[in-house]
Amino acid sequence: MTALFTLMPEAVGTIAAESKQIILDRLAQRFASVYGLDPVTVLERLEEREKLGSTGFGRGVAIPHARISDLGRPVAVFLRLETPVAFEAADGMPVDMVFGLLSPEAAGAAHLHALAAISRMMRDDKMHAALGETTNAEALYALLANSIDRDAA
Repeated sequence: MTALFTLMPEAVGTIAAESKQIILDRLAQRFASVYGLDPVTVLERLEEREKLGSTGFGRGVAIPHARISDLGRPVAVFLRLETPVAFEAADGMPVDMVFGLLSPEAAGAAHLHALAAISRMMRDDKMHAALGETTNAEALYALLANSIDRDAA
């Protein structure tokens, strides 16, 4: 079985952001640079989804997601924030981890399965703690890639 989404090493990092809008901007830029997507389209789609309701998942995690026509399969970006940012999360807590997901326009079930896998990963107490304690992008990627591979097995 293959992974439900692609996460490239360059798609993982730590950023400074002062607002939800800046987070979405940086997320769109990272999706654009890593996966060759149009940053304006990505940002528009992420913003459209946020207008339906915050993707602030709780426990300091947000999972902004959208569907994009120029994709062949779901792709992800993971950003740790240097300082927590208000994100209108379900639990009212600020966010310090952002796991973005983009899926092809027609990827109904695949999009939902990928979101569910990310949600499970972020709810796992050991994983959540490890991601919160890890300071460099390579170690963050290794943790995430290992979990994604386990989920696909």
